[in-house]
Parts: sequence; C-alpha cells; structure tokens
Amino acid sequence: MFLETVKLALRAISRNLLRSFLTVLGVVIGVAAVIAMVTIGNGTTAQVTADISKLGTNMLFVRPGQFGPRRTATEPKRFTERDVEAIRTQINGLRAVSPVSQSTAVIIYGGQNHSSTVAGVTNDYLIAQSWNLASGRSFLASEERGGQTACILGETVRQELFGAARPEGQLIRVGKLSCSVIGVLEKKGQSGMGNDQDDTVLVPLRVYQRRIGGTTDISTIMLSARDGISTAKVQSDVTALLRERRKIGLGREDDFNVNDMTQMAATLTGTTTLLTGLLGAVAAVSLLVGGIGIMNIMLVSVTERTREIGTRLAIGALEGQVLMQFLVEAVTLSIFGGVVGILLGLGLAYSVVSLLGVPFVTSPTIIAVAFFFSAAIGMIFGYFPARRAAQLNPIEALRHE
Repeated sequence: MFLETVKLALRAISRNLLRSFLTVLGVVIGVAAVIAMVTIGNGTTAQVTADISKLGTNMLFVRPGQFGPRRTATEPKRFTERDVEAIRTQINGLRAVSPVSQSTAVIIYGGQNHSSTVAGVTNDYLIAQSWNLASGRSFLASEERGGQTACILGETVRQELFGAARPEGQLIRVGKLSCSVIGVLEKKGQSGMGNDQDDTVLVPLRVYQRRIGGTTDISTIMLSARDGISTAKVQSDVTALLRERRKIGLGREDDFNVNDMTQMAATLTGTTTLLTGLLGAVAAVSLLVGGIGIMNIMLVSVTERTREIGTRLAIGALEGQVLMQFLVEAVTLSIFGGVVGILLGLGLAYSVVSLLGVPFVTSPTIIAVAFFFSAAIGMIFGYFPARRAAQLNPIEALRHE
C-alpha cells in the first residue's frame, strides 16, 4: 500500500516538472547556503589556527604602550637590555627570551634591490618563533656581540635578490650596512594578519642598534614558555616584574602590553566560529522560506486536484491514504531539494575556498543536519495541505469545477 502511495506521489510530481522545480528551489538555495557558509567558515577558522601556529608555540609578546580607544598618544617608554636581562633571570619557565628592534630598509645585491623589514635579534628569536633554517647557520657568539656583520634572509628576500642562486657567503647592503649572508629561513608564508613573514632580514641585535637603529632601545621582547608551563602564569609574572621596574603605582594603568598568543588564538578562533554560526543561522532562514513555498504550492495542488481527491475518496480511499499521498509528495520534493542543495553548497564552498586560499573543511554533522532538516521542512509544511486534502467532503469535491 505504501509503495502504491509513493508511485501516485511521484506520478503527480512528474506531471508538472516546472512547478515541482520551482517548489524545491527554495529548499535547494537554503541548504546550499547553509552548507557553503559553514564550510567556508570552518576553512577560515582552520586557516587562522594554522597561521597562529606558524608564529610559534607558547609565545608571548611584550610591547611598550597601550593600544585601543582612549589611549594617550604619547610616545611609550621603550624597553632596555636590563629589562630583558631581568625577565631572563627572574621569570621561571621560559625557554627563550628574545629582544627585537626592527625597521624598514632597502636591501641591495648587485643590480637588485628590495624594500624589506630588518629585525635586530638574537638566536633566541629562532627558538621563540619555532623557526628553522632552510640552509646556512645561525649567529655566532662573536656576531651577536656585534664584532662582525652577518645576516639571515627570509625566503621572499632571497627570491627577490638571488633567484635560484645560493646566497650564503654573498655580501649585501642593508640600508647603509654591508653584511655577509650566513643563512636562509624556512618559508612560513603569510601571518593571520596578512603580512608576509618571509619578507624579512635578521641581523644581530647589537649590530642593528649601532649601525641601523642608532639607539639601544628595544621595541619588542618575545618570550617562549617551556612545554607544560602556563603562559597565563608567565604573563602575570612578567606584568608584575615590569610594573615594578617601570615604577607604575597601584591603581595606575600599565604602559606596556603582554600578549599571550594562546589567548589571541582562542579569541580569533572563537570569533570565526561565532561568525560561522551566525552566517549559518542567517542562511537557515531561507530553508524556512523554502518550506513556506512548498506549503503554498501544495495548497494550490490540492485546489487543482480537488475532483481527483473526491474520486479517490468516493471509491473507498481512506483519509489516511490521501493524507499520506500528499505528505509523500511534499517530503519527496524537499528531500530532492536537500540532496541537490548539499551538492551545490559543497561545490560553491570549494570554489570560494580555492579563491581565498583556505582549507576545504567539510562538516558531516552540518550536512546531515541540513539533509534531515530539509526532510522535516517537507513533512511539517506539507502536512497542512495534505490534511486539508484528506478532510475534503467527497461529494463537494466531485462537484468542484
């Protein structure tokens, strides 16, 4: 009996294919929008997480000044090497402490030149950033003391100046400084903020201070906590130490920032996840619109087929059978729309993430929810016109013109 009902429902759908297509269009668009939005959002979240992990593990950035609304525009007090040494000796659980000073300079080799970021660092910078060398070596102790000029190139700078040639041992000019290339960093790509991390040149901090920066001030202190050590505890200890060293009284705001990368990662990931949920919820509204479309078309179908319904009831069909026939029609249309919508949504998502350069991360849960929700839409919104058809008076239905 059920198979006969299904056959009748499919026959009724095939009699007017254009109207059936328009009926399911709302469901197709709704499901496709939900799948596409959630998949793109998941890919963006995965990309943000990967970009943050490129910056290193268990990292903290210490910078002078405060940022945001209502902050004073006065020049923040920079850090000194004594601040760095105090952090290194008085804060427990640190794997690396790297002072950093940086600026922009033109890098020249032969007839090639390229504007890049020049950073004065120590070898601890590579440890803190979890950044390995693709070739060459790190700074020698004599180079870190400022006795010799040496530099390490990021991959972007290497490509711009040397192309396919090996740069080790070559002399380049960094602004007015002449230095020997001793190594090349592994490629890291773009950061979460869209900056090219490989567009950099590293020189020993003391060389930078004497020959490029012209001052012993330090703009950033990068810290890396040991595995198993709470970065929140390190953040609290560093804050307390710097408040004491910078003589910041009780109740006064810090004139520096200690940013925990773990917290930043959690915040950014949470934000992208929330936005994905909001986009998915907005897209899901179109599913309701599609359900209303199914109900309206099915009501029209009931009106058009009143005599057919009256004939079936007059020759002995039960109300439940008529109800089931129209309900099967509605559910079939919505399920078909759900399947097409899933395929369309995955196709759209793949196209967009390919353009954006983010991972294609599907969610089987969302796909399953979208499919069953589309079926539920057909069942819920198809019930009312089906019930109306089943409750028609056979005699009145046969008289209908």
